[in-house]
Amino acid sequence: MAGLDAIVVGQVARDLVLLVDEVPGPSGAVPVRRRRELLGGKGANQAVGLAQLGARVGLLGVVGEDEVADRLLGQARSDGIDVAPVLRRAGTPSALIVDVVDAGARWRYLEDIPEETLLSEADVVGAAAMLRAARAVVVQLQQPLPAALAAARCARDAGRLVVLDGAPADPADGAELFALADVLRADAREAGRMVGVPPADAEAGLRAGRELRARGPALVVVEVAGQGNAVVWPDGAVFLPLTDTATVDSTGAGDAFVAALTAGLLRGESYPQAARYAVAAAGATVGHPGGRPALTPAAIDAQLARLPG
Repeated sequence: MAGLDAIVVGQVARDLVLLVDEVPGPSGAVPVRRRRELLGGKGANQAVGLAQLGARVGLLGVVGEDEVADRLLGQARSDGIDVAPVLRRAGTPSALIVDVVDAGARWRYLEDIPEETLLSEADVVGAAAMLRAARAVVVQLQQPLPAALAAARCARDAGRLVVLDGAPADPADGAELFALADVLRADAREAGRMVGVPPADAEAGLRAGRELRARGPALVVVEVAGQGNAVVWPDGAVFLPLTDTATVDSTGAGDAFVAALTAGLLRGESYPQAARYAVAAAGATVGHPGGRPALTPAAIDAQLARLPG
């Protein structure tokens, strides 16, 4: 594990994506226009994105001891992800996420995520040496708070880059996490939990970003839903609008954003440069169904050309 660029701490799941023209009502049925079965979950998606961007990446998450897990781990290895940190939990099925996307790009998740497929604090402590060896640790905050805190503490104690994706369900739980973080990325709902109301425009997004940055992280990115991302750092701020890419499914945009932001920072890019790169990666992901990124250099360059400035 020595020498990895990043380890992502987060969910690993089977991702079943179903495209339909419309979601049926009670007792109704509709044909599925397209089906994709993928390695998924926020943690795995971010690890895939980092690998596609050239990072040496590992994944710390939990799967079952079933055939589904065999397929998921095989796919992760094929993607270039080090799965040595992944735990296999006996007696539980691997997590399943069904992503139903209609013709209007509106998604609905059906989730079967057994509690046993979430990381415990003990799981993270057991992987401490692996976390300390990586240059960056990306902590996905849909995991239980004790596990997230353990990962952030471990990385901070080792002087590693700590990237938080999301915000705790209870705003009162954020103080220590934010103090440990170098980078925080929050979507509009998560930011709303922390500052009182989801930002509705660029000015509100920048205001929320400044409030959250004052709690510890050097770099904060706050989503303004449907508009763009407010980026705030110690001596500057910028609002980056979304690219004009037609959206098929927005579910993977945040994961691609976090992966590319981390990759950019690991390459030594400035905060605004890394944020632009992340916006481009998100734009390269929304044009296909499912959360799995497809971050080729050509796709990102095409998106960068769509960004102003």
